[in-house]
Parts: sequence; C-alpha cells; structure tokens
Amino acid sequence: MLTVENLTAFYGDSQILHDVSLAVENGGRVAIVGRNGAGKSTLFKSIMNAGPRAVGKVLWNGVDLGSTPSYKRVRAGLALVPEDRRIFGHVTVLENIAMSQYGVLAGETPLDPESVIQRFPMLVPLKDRLGGQLSGGQQQMVAVARAIAARPRLMMLDEPTEGLAPIIIEQLAKDVVAVCNENEAGLLLSEQNLWFAKQCTDRVYVIDTGRIVFEGDWATLDENADIKQRYLAV
Repeated sequence: MLTVENLTAFYGDSQILHDVSLAVENGGRVAIVGRNGAGKSTLFKSIMNAGPRAVGKVLWNGVDLGSTPSYKRVRAGLALVPEDRRIFGHVTVLENIAMSQYGVLAGETPLDPESVIQRFPMLVPLKDRLGGQLSGGQQQMVAVARAIAARPRLMMLDEPTEGLAPIIIEQLAKDVVAVCNENEAGLLLSEQNLWFAKQCTDRVYVIDTGRIVFEGDWATLDENADIKQRYLAV
C-alpha cells in the first residue's frame, strides 16, 4: 500500500528526517513512536507533501507520488488527521464531517455524515454544535470522523491522544479500531502514548532525531528493554 524509501526532509536549511524508510501493507496497522520532537509529524507531512522539503520516494500502491500535491494524495486514498486537528470552528460538527466529500476517491461516494456520527457515540448529541464550542477530545473525534467519511484506503493519525483525558483515549482507541475494521482501511499512527498505539496497531517503528532506530512487532519491542529505555523513556 504505502512504501517510504530513504525519505529526507528539511525545514529551510534544518534537516529533520534522515533516510527514513517504512512500509504499510494493504490494510496494515503501523505505529510510529518516539519522543516529542523526534520527527513524527514531519514524517507525516512529508508523506502528504504538506510543508517540509522532502527528498526520497513515497510510493502509493507501487506508484511514486513524486511532486503530487496534497489534495491529489487525499483523493488517491490517503487521509491525514493532523496533530492540531484543523476543525472549522464556525460550522457544525455535521458540516465539518460533510466537508470530507471533497477528498473522496474518484468514482466513489463519501459516507453519509449522519451514519459516520453514529459510529462515534460521543458525537451524536453534538452534531449541531459549532466546532469552536467543542473540547479537545471532542474535536479529535470529529477530525477522525471527517477522515473516515472520505473512505480513505489509509488513515494517518498524528498524535491523536495529545492532551486528552484517559477516558477519552480509551473510547478513541475503540472507535479507531472499529472504523478501520468496518472500512477495511489501513492505519499509520504517530504516538507517544504506547498503550493507545498497542490497542490500534500490530507493527511499530521507533523514531529518534529523524532516524528509524527499531522496526518490528510489539512483542519484540517489549522484549527489547534497551530500545525502550534509550528512545522512549521520559
């Protein structure tokens, strides 16, 4: 599905990523974990061609995306839920989700916003509330719901649990797994919360100072105390 080969990324003259390579198989669920500032958000933005100057290959279903703009990557089946959520504060929850129709795959019909809201019980009583009137956790749910409504082949979640209460994190984990199962969508997740990442994914990459320092399954990472202590301990 998604293959990243030797991706290097810059903001101005500052190099953030160093020859990053990773892969997400069709329907796969992969986590990128690391400390704050390790390069996770830059990696996601580079995959979407949404900010950094990137060198290397991003292959989508075997095709090199090259300089393909962000909106075309979305319409090809990639959906990014950014760390800052980007909820429109002046329109309702339902209208925020309805905007996903502009990012749907060519030839496909977006999911009905009402049906999407039903998959997120927390949003049901909030559908007519303005985005700017929501809490951080509620906005995160809306951002995920909006991405799902476009029926992506791969959903990319960038630090979705940041600033959320534990009870919201537990519900979000259940919702993310459920919607991926229902839509047969792959998942690429950037996280610092290892519990949440384990609930949602099967494979994991550890990133540190813009370099991949580990890849494997969760069981292997759990057995490698040195990696966890060196790159994940706070």
